[in-house]
Amino acid sequence: MAENVKKIQDINAARQMINTWKLGGETIVFTNGCFDILHLGHVDYLERAAQLGDRLVVGLNTDESVTQLKGSGRPVQDQETRSRIIAALSSVDLVVLFNEKTPLNLITELLPDVLVKGSDYLAENIVGAEVVKKEGGRVETLDFIEGHSTSRIIERIKKLN
Repeated sequence: MAENVKKIQDINAARQMINTWKLGGETIVFTNGCFDILHLGHVDYLERAAQLGDRLVVGLNTDESVTQLKGSGRPVQDQETRSRIIAALSSVDLVVLFNEKTPLNLITELLPDVLVKGSDYLAENIVGAEVVKKEGGRVETLDFIEGHSTSRIIERIKKLN
């Protein structure tokens, strides 16, 4: 477990790690999300994102920003739990919490080579796309596995009661 906790870093430590990786010629992939109740769709998405480069960095919304985005009652799992679960995935190299509605500041600070989001976004509308492209990076979108979502899981659990 301790090894996975080392993957969770603040923005300053993350920047240093990324710079070291880049100096070694590694390609940095970045994606972000709430990842409230981890499911197969998340795992598949993160595994495919990791294949787009050498290191996968996940920006994880704090509890406060999840509530702002998803409403009261969310997140179901707190940020420490969510960050440790994401860090436990072998496809993930680094987890960085951010407390804004969007990861623009985080992307601007970390300057990944590849920015990845789900195909429910148009590439030109992805937050941080211009920053990444300006630095010579690229933006990719990945399809989700249909039928897998945190909201759907929550609805199914509610129906059990």
